[in-house]
Amino acid sequence: QVQLVESGGGLVQPGGSLRLSCTASGTRFSLTAMGWYRQAPGKQRELVAASGTSTNYADSVKGRFTISRDNAKNTVYLQMDSLKPEDTAVYYCHARRNFMNYWGKGTLVTVSS
Repeated sequence: QVQLVESGGGLVQPGGSLRLSCTASGTRFSLTAMGWYRQAPGKQRELVAASGTSTNYADSVKGRFTISRDNAKNTVYLQMDSLKPEDTAVYYCHARRNFMNYWGKGTLVTVSS
């Protein structure tokens, strides 16, 4: 069973930075597509960034967020810079392997002064 554990959320001021981490177990990480989604209050969950055969970003975070992965540590990261209040959401780690989707429990990011 694939398990995903996120960390790194918290409260940050507008313009600040945070780095989220997600460590996976139960999967061959190097062959697993990884990504980050977010869900703001009252909104649908949306893709933020994905790392698989290619790297993709939501238009709203391009140039500010960077997804990276360390296959030796089974970990995917989301570096978030120039944070805005509208980035406030619960951020979920996502993994896809063999046509199966897996989700972490989420970590809350709050951008507020």
